[in-house]
Amino acid sequence: MIVVYDKSEISQKIKQFAHDLEFDKTGIAVAEPLDPAPLEEWLRRNEHGKMAYMQNNVEKRLDPRKLVEGAKSVISLAKNYYTPHKHSTEFSVGRISRYAWGDDYHDVLRPRLKEVLAHIQKLVPGCNGRVFVDTAPIMDKQWAVKAGIGWQGKNSNIITREFGSWIFLGEIVVDIELDYDTPIKDFCGTCTRCIDACPTGAIVELYIVDANRCISYLTIELKPDNEIPTELKTKMGNIIFGCDICQDVCPWNNKFAQKTDEAAFHPRPFNLNPPLKTLSKLDINEFQVKFRKSPIKRAKFLGFMRNIRAALENYQREKKNRKLVK
Repeated sequence: MIVVYDKSEISQKIKQFAHDLEFDKTGIAVAEPLDPAPLEEWLRRNEHGKMAYMQNNVEKRLDPRKLVEGAKSVISLAKNYYTPHKHSTEFSVGRISRYAWGDDYHDVLRPRLKEVLAHIQKLVPGCNGRVFVDTAPIMDKQWAVKAGIGWQGKNSNIITREFGSWIFLGEIVVDIELDYDTPIKDFCGTCTRCIDACPTGAIVELYIVDANRCISYLTIELKPDNEIPTELKTKMGNIIFGCDICQDVCPWNNKFAQKTDEAAFHPRPFNLNPPLKTLSKLDINEFQVKFRKSPIKRAKFLGFMRNIRAALENYQREKKNRKLVK
């Protein structure tokens, strides 16, 4: 059945419905193959570390039509997650990335993305599509750029003019044509604060992060049976899950961050500057209870405890150094 529809009208209705579901930005790009060179070079240089899955389904990563038959449009949606709480400067507490303070964003965004897709299918009967929220081989950052959500910063994160880089991304790929947005200008200019601030030198080139040196990778993606290299571990300070350093120093984040309206992303009390000594006494049952439906579960119990041990070692070294200075 051929359904006749107004592309502009449907696109606006999609964006309005997404807004009503409290997505903060929505953009649309034509579903076409991405330039393979950046991904292929990143993989060739082994800058994906031990994330072997990044080598799988490369064709699907580069072409949304391999994910949805007959795909014509990629709808990129963004949700602000910033809360104005601060990381403690005390070495005796664990530092958790801001994105993991609250509930797992996958659980928050996925049902809403499905609602948007269902709405599209009501507007255009016969439309076929899929939703994605870091759950399949799709290059969400590249699609956010193409859809005009923001530009890719030198630390590889997507930066928006409205919220900085404090956003979660999701996509809906559909087999209907829509009105397409255009990429926006890169507003990083000559700023290199993110590069200068990275303690492990993970931003090896403009817009390229070597996962092997990235603290987020080391504390989340590096599997528990791997120890963190000593050279890098000593530079991690009290970070135990993720890392916000390159985002914390970004001028766009400092000037334009807005408090999220999503209660699920506000910090669970236990996640905001928890004492390392308390964390070190967790057993697996406590871990599973405290971090139920939390991004922190991704590190697994053994990986999280490895991270805590590393932070405690750094804390003890810092205390010793302070005593020597005195």
